[in-house]
Amino acid sequence: MLYLGFSAGLPFLLVFSTLTAWLTQAGVKRATIGSFAWVGLTYTLKIVWAPVVDRVHLPLLGQLGRRRSWMMLGQCGIALGLTQIALRDPATELATVALLAVFVAFCSATQDIALDAFRIETPPLDHQDAKAAAYQFGYRVALIVAGAGALVLASTYGWRAAYLCMAALGLVGPITTWLISEPAVAIDRRTLAQEQRVIDFLERTAHWPESARSVAGWFIGAVVCPFVDFFNRYPVRHALLILLFIGFYRLTDYTMGAMANNFYLSLGFGLTQIAGVSKVYGVIMTMVGIAAAGALMARHGILRTLLVGALVIFFANLFYAWMAWAQPGMSGLVAAISLDNFGIGIAGTAFVAYLSGLTSAAYTATQYALFGSLWPLPGKFIAGFSGNVVDAIGYPGFFVYSAVLGIPGVALLFWLMRQPPAPAPIRT
Repeated sequence: MLYLGFSAGLPFLLVFSTLTAWLTQAGVKRATIGSFAWVGLTYTLKIVWAPVVDRVHLPLLGQLGRRRSWMMLGQCGIALGLTQIALRDPATELATVALLAVFVAFCSATQDIALDAFRIETPPLDHQDAKAAAYQFGYRVALIVAGAGALVLASTYGWRAAYLCMAALGLVGPITTWLISEPAVAIDRRTLAQEQRVIDFLERTAHWPESARSVAGWFIGAVVCPFVDFFNRYPVRHALLILLFIGFYRLTDYTMGAMANNFYLSLGFGLTQIAGVSKVYGVIMTMVGIAAAGALMARHGILRTLLVGALVIFFANLFYAWMAWAQPGMSGLVAAISLDNFGIGIAGTAFVAYLSGLTSAAYTATQYALFGSLWPLPGKFIAGFSGNVVDAIGYPGFFVYSAVLGIPGVALLFWLMRQPPAPAPIRT
């Protein structure tokens, strides 16, 4: 999980902030650089092809198994795409670089779909907390490497050498995937009964052309059944409130994050100071939070750990509000980033473990991709208005506002903590 987490985290910054630094030095217009943010839509839309990854058997690579074959395909695509980006000049081949960035993001999102399913299905099935912590730790290490590490390499040896080094590190994924074993998945009997709807459909449509029956049957099994399965395992009201919780829990993170760098700059901190404290020290504090999350989940369970993470982030935003008013200098910045990133490490790790526990073994990739696509949407939408809120009420008021946005998620979490657990799966 540690190495696979590294493989998942490595490409993320290399098609976003690290790449935009290269584009800036290459003289690309600011408006054009801003449009590269749309590459991130690939991660949000991965639910569209998650059913394919969940159900389609790859030729040749399929011998590795359902999960490992798709992981290997995505990982090799990432390494190839990063190599091709390294060999291009953004100043003269910008369109090609943009297409390659989309290709790398697509391969990365595909790897994420299969990897999330692999992580959930790998024994022991009841240790999602430990697996999530190891995965998150590897992911954060990769962010340091792809962020600060790539920038240091670029400043010393140039961008081509930096991206070639990152492409070489991308081989950590394929090597790990080759060495590990495909998980043996036991399916819940209720899920097998759910699949009967596909058989019934094929029997009812025996008069259809064979190709149409095959496509429609696959769509029902791969797309319709995962959604119906989730609502079959929970009462409708319970399922809808779970989905609301997923959408609301990370609102504060997204909203505050949209204005973080602007806030630091407004206080007079330089780019080097921000990079050192936020991008390196901050990630280290996130890793400390991940370790704390692993210990908390083992002792107190996932839901209580989610509550701890939410409360730490809530008070971190109130600290930012005080910092905006008092302007305490570097010591205040370090304290604020320590508290905020520590909370993000706890909340993020527990959230991954919680989402993992919601999936069904037969539809792991599709259902987790659904949850993973759902939770960023409200946050990204609300974060788009962050600048307007700062203009209207200033930074102290903005951070109080971002803290308050976390209250609905905490309220839903208290409701979830009072609910009985979902029925235990009857494996076959």
